[in-house]
Amino acid sequence: MGFSEAEVIALLQKVFATSDSRLIVGIGDDAAVIQGAPKQVITTDVAVAGVHFRTEWSSAFDIGRKITAANLADVLSMGARCDYLVAAVTLTGAEDLLWIEQLALGMKSEADRVGALIVGGDITRSSVIAIAMTAVGHCDTPILRSGARSGDDLFISSLPGWSAAGLALLSKGTPVSGEVAKKAVAEFSAPTLDYNLDFSSATAMCDISDSLLVQGQQLAAASGICLNLDTALIESVPEFAELLSLATLTDTDIWSWVLGGGEDHVFLATGKDLPGIKIGKVVAGSGISGVEMKKAPVSWSHFN
Repeated sequence: MGFSEAEVIALLQKVFATSDSRLIVGIGDDAAVIQGAPKQVITTDVAVAGVHFRTEWSSAFDIGRKITAANLADVLSMGARCDYLVAAVTLTGAEDLLWIEQLALGMKSEADRVGALIVGGDITRSSVIAIAMTAVGHCDTPILRSGARSGDDLFISSLPGWSAAGLALLSKGTPVSGEVAKKAVAEFSAPTLDYNLDFSSATAMCDISDSLLVQGQQLAAASGICLNLDTALIESVPEFAELLSLATLTDTDIWSWVLGGGEDHVFLATGKDLPGIKIGKVVAGSGISGVEMKKAPVSWSHFN
């Protein structure tokens, strides 16, 4: 690598500098010292080059945003606030200090949207770029997957499928022209989270980054109920027509994106009078109903 560890630490100290009183000791010591909370929420996520992102498709800034958004989504889906983040990064040696700075700035840009502090991490060398991030937050009462009850309405924070659409465009080499195509690619590179929606009154909630089908089934199993999806409600969302235009362009079944696409970081919630998009009801039974499951996509998995 064309830089020293001391140079990287000095760079990160500058990027993540803060006077926030929650941080007692920041980057520079062996570990950070932070203000705690009675009920803490902790999660971690890993992004690997070639699996979750490709440097020829995404900038370092967008990659930083993407891994941070994934962690924030998991904390927020518990009805919690994210306070702190730490990141461990492996580099190949082909990167320079500017690339590292842009990665850090992308992380900070996303963390700033919720008032979270990036307080430390680690950096080492490997044959592939990988980023492991841990988030620490807090809440009074966590919103679990197990709280849905028959009679609740079913909501999503926004229409899923955009990240999958962006990946399809890039993978097929489809020319990215027009605002809709650019939006899909942008959502694949760094998803937009619905940070301003208040789901605090939800009875159950989860992030559907592994797809609406997969994590909807997980929520249904945890709550012992059935999620009845109303595809007409989903089709009535204004963005559906935009996504459909890309599905037609790439000869793709749009439902493979909406139901089976991942990495959108959309929130799925149950309750009454929640924000976002109503897409169905919670009913007695198990699993998911209301869609032709024989036509449903096989959602992506790390280990298929």
